Amino acid sequence: MSADPNRLDHCLERRGAQRFEVHLPLAVHFEGRTVPGFTQDLSGRGIFFYAEAALPQGEVVELTFTMPSEITLGENMPVRCRGRVLRASASQIGQRSGIAVQLDSYQYLPSDEPIAQFVRVSAASAAGGSSGPMPR
Repeated sequence: MSADPNRLDHCLERRGAQRFEVHLPLAVHFEGRTVPGFTQDLSGRGIFFYAEAALPQGEVVELTFTMPSEITLGENMPVRCRGRVLRASASQIGQRSGIAVQLDSYQYLPSDEPIAQFVRVSAASAAGGSSGPMPR
């Protein structure tokens, strides 16, 4: 039995992103709502977190949280990520769902911008719309 080397490279490449197991609070923004959550692990390509929301596969979400210095190799940095839900499942932790998101983009926010205040990246924010403080 011979292995296709292109297939093997593809598998290795998919698993190549370093994953960090970190438990951080985050805000999940979708469909004009914001719900609290916390991370389980993250990499440059994706994030797995728990949140008090049921999100369908393919849902576009924006996440805001503070990237710890252990990952940035500098200071703690507020970050905003945008991605799509790959999968979601009910968890044993109350009513929270475990959610895997493939990240499409991210941006570091100014360090003086409070993470609790989120300005949506959408046509509405261009017109001055924003959401209030993140629930805790």
